[in-house]
Amino acid sequence: MEIRLLWLGFCAFSCLCRCASAASTCKLKARFTLNGYKDVEKKQVVIGGMFPVHKRIASTNSNSSRAPVSSACEGFNFRTFRWTQTMLFAINEINNNKELLPDTDLGYVIYDSCFTISKAVEGTLTYLTGQDEAVPNYRCGDGPPLAALVGPGGTDLAIATARILGLYHFPQVSYSSTCSFLSTKYQFPTFLRTIPNDVHQSAAMAQMVLHFGWTWVGTIAADDDYGKYGIKDFKEQVEEAGVCISFSETLPKTESPEDIQRIVDTVIESTAKIIVVFSSDVDFSPLLLELLRHNVTNRTWIASEAWITSALINQPEVGSLLGGTLGFGVKKADIPDLQRHLLDLDPYDDDLTEEFWETAFDCTLDPVRAMRSKQRGANGTRTEREAAVKFCSGTESLSKLNNTYSDVSQLRITYSVYKAVYAVANALHNLEHCVDGQGPFKGKSCADISRFEPWQLMYYMKHARFTVPHTNEEIYFDDGEAQGYYDIINWQVNSGGEVSFVTVGQYNGSAAPQDRMTIANGQTRLYCANCQPGTRKGIRQGEPVCCFDCIPCADGEISNSTNARECVLCGEDDWSNEAHDTCIPKIIEFLSYAEALGITLIALSAAGALVTITVVFFLHINTPMVKANDALLSFSLIFSLVVTFLSSIVFLGEPQEWNCMTSQVGLALGFAIALSSIMGGWSHPQRTSPPPGTRVDTTAILCTVWLIVFPPHPFKNTKTQVDYIYLQCARGSDVLMCIVFGYDVLLAFVAFVLSFLARKLEDNAREGKSLTFSLLVFFIVWIAFVPAYLSTVGKFMVAVQIFAILASSLGMLICIFLPKCYVILVKAERNTEETMKPRPKPRDGSSTGTSASLSTVATTVTTAID
Repeated sequence: MEIRLLWLGFCAFSCLCRCASAASTCKLKARFTLNGYKDVEKKQVVIGGMFPVHKRIASTNSNSSRAPVSSACEGFNFRTFRWTQTMLFAINEINNNKELLPDTDLGYVIYDSCFTISKAVEGTLTYLTGQDEAVPNYRCGDGPPLAALVGPGGTDLAIATARILGLYHFPQVSYSSTCSFLSTKYQFPTFLRTIPNDVHQSAAMAQMVLHFGWTWVGTIAADDDYGKYGIKDFKEQVEEAGVCISFSETLPKTESPEDIQRIVDTVIESTAKIIVVFSSDVDFSPLLLELLRHNVTNRTWIASEAWITSALINQPEVGSLLGGTLGFGVKKADIPDLQRHLLDLDPYDDDLTEEFWETAFDCTLDPVRAMRSKQRGANGTRTEREAAVKFCSGTESLSKLNNTYSDVSQLRITYSVYKAVYAVANALHNLEHCVDGQGPFKGKSCADISRFEPWQLMYYMKHARFTVPHTNEEIYFDDGEAQGYYDIINWQVNSGGEVSFVTVGQYNGSAAPQDRMTIANGQTRLYCANCQPGTRKGIRQGEPVCCFDCIPCADGEISNSTNARECVLCGEDDWSNEAHDTCIPKIIEFLSYAEALGITLIALSAAGALVTITVVFFLHINTPMVKANDALLSFSLIFSLVVTFLSSIVFLGEPQEWNCMTSQVGLALGFAIALSSIMGGWSHPQRTSPPPGTRVDTTAILCTVWLIVFPPHPFKNTKTQVDYIYLQCARGSDVLMCIVFGYDVLLAFVAFVLSFLARKLEDNAREGKSLTFSLLVFFIVWIAFVPAYLSTVGKFMVAVQIFAILASSLGMLICIFLPKCYVILVKAERNTEETMKPRPKPRDGSSTGTSASLSTVATTVTTAID
C-alpha cells in the first residue's frame, strides 16, 4: 500500500513538473470569437456541429499596430439557421428515443462557420481542444468524449476541416459538401457525407444537356473546389459527347463589381442560351442581382443542388430571369414536429437565437441598447438600422414570418443534416452495444462508450446501416459516399410572377446508364436553346461542327422544325409570317370599287361626265356663239370628254381581260377624238368643215393592232413588294402602247402649236386663247403624271392615272367651254350675229394675210397627219 502511494506521488510530481515546463515555454497566441450552442454538462457523449449561420466575416481593420482579434460575422442566413435548429431537434429526438442510445445522453457543441475557411478552422481547433483557448494537438478538458463533427457546410470549409480531423482519424459527416475531391480517401480518410458526390451531379447535368439535345452551353462556377471540380467533370463529359462550351466564367469569392460586370457582359454577348451554374447560393447571389438589373432573359439555367431551392436566390423579382430553370435537388422529406420545434424558440436562450430574433423582426431585445440607439445621433453617427431600431417584446409570432426559416416545404439539405445526426447516433449505438462482447478491435475487444477513441467510432460509422425515422429510407455509406439520387426540379412561374419548385423527374446514379434519368417533358417549362422553327443552323467556320449559330430565315423563307439545316422558300403567292415558321398567303391589292378611294374616284368621274353633258344644254345650237365656232366640232369635243371621264371608271376593280383592254383603248380613242376636234377647227379658214375622221381612224387602227397582237391583260405583280400581290393590267407591248399614245401626243402638240399661233387673231369668241390654255393644261397634267406614276406602287398607280385623266379632261372642259357658257348665260347681249362677225380687215391687210397663212399651215399640217 505504501509503495502504491509513493508511486502515485511520484507520478503527480512528474505531471506538475511537465506542466510547469509547458507553462514556461507555451504561450496563447489568440482567442477565438465563436458563436453557437453548447450543452455538454452531464452528457455521456458530445457531437460537434458546424453551420454557416452567417454569410461572411465582417471586414476588419488591417492596421498591424494592434493585436489581431478574431473577426466577427455578418449577413444572417435564415436557411442555414434552420439547419442548425434541425441538428438540435434531431439530438433532442434521439435523447427521447428509448430504443436508440437508451442509456446515453448526447450533448452538442455547435459553431458558426460564417461560410469562411478561417472560421471553420477556428471552430475545428476549438472543438478538438475542448475549450475556447485552442491549443493544437492537445485535449485540454476532462468532459465527455467527442464523437464526430457534423458539417461544416461548403466544400472549401469541409476540405479545410477534413485535413485537420483526418490527422486524428476523427469522424466527419458532411450534410452539404459534395465536391468529388473529398472522396480521395488517402487525403480525407475520415470524411463521410449524407449528400451525393458531385460526380453524380456532374454526370446528371451532362445527361440532361444531352437529353434535350443542347450543343452550345455556357458555364459559371464558384471560385472554390465545389465549383471547380464540379464544372470540370461536367465539361469533360459533355465535350466528349460533342457539346461545345461557349464560355466558362468563375464567380469571385469576395466582392468584386468589375468581375461581376464582366460575367454579365459575357452572358449578354454570348449566343448560348443554356447556362450551367455550379455554385452556392451565397456566391451566385451578387451575379443574379446584376443580371436582374440588366434585364437578362431568354436563358435556361441549369442549377446545382446548392442553390436550386435556396430562398436567397428565389426572390420575388427573379421569375423573369430564372423562370424555366432546371436543377438537381437532393432527396426531399417531411420531418414531423420539426416546424413546431422551429417555431418554439426562446429568444433569450443564447446570443445566436437573440440575433436571429432581432434580424427576423427588425428590432432589439435589449431595451437599454434600443434607448441608446434612439438617443444617439446628435452627432450624426447612427447607422441606418440604428436610426430605425425598435424594441421587441420577445413574444412576436414566428409563424407569421414570411421567410425560409419556417418553410418546411423543401426539406432537402435540412433532411441531409437530420440524416447526418442519426448516422452518428446509430454508429454510437452500435459501438455501445457490442454484441456478446465480440468487438471488431484487437483481441475482438469492444470500445467503451465513456472513453472511446475517434478511430473506433470511425469503424462503426463506415459500417453503419440504418433506417431514417419517419421516412424509412435506408442509409449506408459506400466507402463514405451516399447514393447518387436527385430530384429534377423545374422553376415554373405563374401569372403573378411567383415561382414554384416542380419536380419533373429523377436521377439515380446507381441505376443502369439508360435508366438513370427520367424527365416528364410534358410538365417541364424551359427556354430551349435548340435552333427553333424560323431559324436554321449556321455552322461556324474553323470551329467544331457542334458549334453553330441560329440564323433567322430570310424574308420569304421558313423552317418549321427544330434544328433545321436549311430554310425553305415559300411559293410565289405566299410569304413568310413574322416568326418565319409558316408560309401565309400574300396580301392581294387592287383599287376596288368598294373602298373609299375607289368610291371617290367614281364620284369624280361621274361628276365630270355629268357636267360635260350639262354643257350641251347650255350650248344652244342656233345661237350665234355656237354657229360661229362650228357646232359639230363643239359637240364632237364634248362627246370625247364624256368618253375620257367615263373611261377612268374602267380602271377600277380587279383587273380582267375586258377592262384591261377597254380602259387603255377607251382613253386613247377619247383623247384622239378630242384633239382631232380641236385641230379640225383650224383646217379651213371658215372652220365650217367637220374634223378629219382619218385621225380617229388612225388611232382606232393602231388600237386594233395592239389588241390583236399584244393585248393588255391582267397579271400578278409580285416583284414590287415581296409580301404583296398587286393585281395590275400588263401593257402587252410597250412599243405598241407608245405608238398609240405617242400618236395622241403628236395630235396634242400640233393642236397646241396651231392654237398658240392663232391666239392673236381677231376673234370675238377668243377661241384661239381658250384652246391654247386647254392644251397647256393638258401638257402640264401629263408631264406631272410621269414622275408621280413612277414613284407609286399598287393601287395608287391606278389612282394617279385616273387623277391625270380627270384633271386633263376637266382642264379642257373648263378652258374651252366655260367662256362660251359665260357669254351664252351671262352676257347674252354679246351673243349676236353682229358681235360674232369678224371685224373689218385693216388697210394693210395684215390680219387677213395672217389668217390666210395660218389656215394654209393648218391645212397642210393636218393633211400630212391624215
